[in-house]
Amino acid sequence: MSDVTITDLYEVTMAMSYLREGMRAPATFSLFVRDLPPGRGFLVAAGLEPALDFLEGYRIEQGDVEAFAEVLHRPPEALEPLKGLVFDGEVRAVPEGHVVFSGEPLLEVTAPLPQAQLVETYLLNQLCHQTAVASKAARCVLAASGRPVVDFSLRRTHGPWAGRQAARLGALVGYAGTSNVAAAVALGIPASGTMAHSYIEAFPSEEEAFRAFARTHPGPVTFLVDTYNTVAGVGAAARVLKEIRRGPGCAIRLDSGDLADLARQARATLDAARLADVRIVASGGLDEYAVADLVRSGAPIDVYAVGTRVGVAADAPYLDAAYKLVEYAGRPVMKLSSAKVTAPGRKQVFRRYGQPDVIALWDEEPTGEAQPLLRTVMRDGRRTDARDRWQYARARLEHDVAALPPSARRIHDPEPPRPLRSRALDELSSRVRAEIEGRFCPECLGGNRSNTPVSGYAGASEVVSRTDGDHFPCP
Repeated sequence: MSDVTITDLYEVTMAMSYLREGMRAPATFSLFVRDLPPGRGFLVAAGLEPALDFLEGYRIEQGDVEAFAEVLHRPPEALEPLKGLVFDGEVRAVPEGHVVFSGEPLLEVTAPLPQAQLVETYLLNQLCHQTAVASKAARCVLAASGRPVVDFSLRRTHGPWAGRQAARLGALVGYAGTSNVAAAVALGIPASGTMAHSYIEAFPSEEEAFRAFARTHPGPVTFLVDTYNTVAGVGAAARVLKEIRRGPGCAIRLDSGDLADLARQARATLDAARLADVRIVASGGLDEYAVADLVRSGAPIDVYAVGTRVGVAADAPYLDAAYKLVEYAGRPVMKLSSAKVTAPGRKQVFRRYGQPDVIALWDEEPTGEAQPLLRTVMRDGRRTDARDRWQYARARLEHDVAALPPSARRIHDPEPPRPLRSRALDELSSRVRAEIEGRFCPECLGGNRSNTPVSGYAGASEVVSRTDGDHFPCP
């Protein structure tokens, strides 16, 4: 059994039906976020690289068939049509690190219908989680206003896999390092760490703990000073730091209490001891809101360590995202459910820095200096370019964030830009909608016929226009 079984059961049941009915024509699915979470002025596209890894290795083996058969309570022979199925389709996507907005596809898959359907769950899982975390982490970097931010999230993330993703995403958005050893080694991210309160408690006094730590670690050290009394802890750290004379890079860490006030007291104590080069690190339940407030207060904090709230994107832990069929066998399709109308056809997003993005059809030509955002990153089931690196994504994000309006970059009450739609996309939407409505009687459509605009992409299932001249029957 392999990763292909990491899916919702209904993907398997639909794929089996498609195969039985001979529905193997190319299908295009679009993955997008309907609306940005509250408190977000933008999203950061993330999760594409692990998604491509999954697609490149996708193959249903005998063990997978047996697993599917077991949960369906059917003999393995009944699911034999799935055996050997691989993903050999095309993927067009927004490269990691680009800023994206509501309604814009992060990714579009074009592949034989059973293949494109089977990969839905995994793709949503990867892109939604990582885009949510990256978007919050990027706001921490903005809030810090140039001060280093470090990832301390591993112990609170939802599993080691999520912790590694959080470390990578932190590096992608501009963090200075991570406490996660495995991620640091595997991804080339600077490692960062200090000590725990338990370490201090294991010694008779704070000074003895600090001296012991310094004896073991000859380089720059960071002392945790708030185990008992923070003011006294800072004094003890200052005495030891003066004794060991380690030079630049040493620090103290504040992990609780009124961080702004304690940082001011700590800075005064350090400066009085002629330790102006000793930095102050703050941690303890921080996110972009707390960091922004501390920066605004003028607190003399040099480094911010963020963990729990950022690693799980606590205030917006999920995205209202969807993976919807927009074309099958060359025929554009859409959904008409009230408040969840989808837009038909394959898409492209044109970025016009300083102006709203334009969501268009995939074969439209850009105008002026507009740049297409979606690139072909996979063809015939294989990457079209070398593996992307988080360093490249970081450069993209820096460029895109710098071009955002100040209202979108705000930490409190941001205003996300709304993308526009091209005339060709609007015309296709109207035409497909009219074709579908023409096959229903007005009573069946109810208010949806005249009152629901085609806007954005949202929906849980697709409506496919029929080619015959009959109306759909009334219930």
